[in-house]
Amino acid sequence: MNEQMGLFGDMDDSTPVLVKKTEPVAATKPRILYFDLETQKGSNDVGGWSNIHKMLLAVGVVWDSREDKYFSYFEKDAPALLEKLRSADLVVGFNVIGFDYTVMQPYAEFDLAEINTFDMILDVKKKLGFRLALNHLAQYTLDAEKSADGLVSLQWYKEYEASGDPALLKKIESYCIQDVQITRDLFLFGADNGYVNYQTRGGKNARMEVDWKIENFLPAQKKLAP
Repeated sequence: MNEQMGLFGDMDDSTPVLVKKTEPVAATKPRILYFDLETQKGSNDVGGWSNIHKMLLAVGVVWDSREDKYFSYFEKDAPALLEKLRSADLVVGFNVIGFDYTVMQPYAEFDLAEINTFDMILDVKKKLGFRLALNHLAQYTLDAEKSADGLVSLQWYKEYEASGDPALLKKIESYCIQDVQITRDLFLFGADNGYVNYQTRGGKNARMEVDWKIENFLPAQKKLAP
């Protein structure tokens, strides 16, 4: 019998006991994804805006707040993009529910409505009674503008289909990255300052108050620490 054992098999009081130090576990940072995509086809190619689901993915881009970087996905990567979106604690976009998710739904085996999502355009319409373009809000709030528009992106894709030149896909990707950056920066400006700027139909500069604090949109178990 081990000499350190007592009469009844207990450890002798003189035996040092090693206690493993437990480090505090840091709270996991919520994964916020800022998302936008570009399509292969436009409304004229698919018979109108009621057929968004037929437009097909050209490229989708997300900026991941936890990874602090951009991720790009082409059509062949659609399953990976869907899994990325599904991993988010919150997805933020601009017309993401009405457009981007409708484009992606045919690629998915689950309902994208299950993803916790904040769509800025819906909040803008609720407050003002009408929609404003992302470029409009970026111009008056961030003093930033998009380098191109969706029609140019569609033209690049048609040229890619005809030529197979991967540089054209790269141009679409770069344009989409800029859209995601503007989407992220607009949302974070509103979250930090409580307003965004716009111009009224009468041409006057105006301010719209917003309540875009990230914790407002997170599931209860993912609320940010004070």
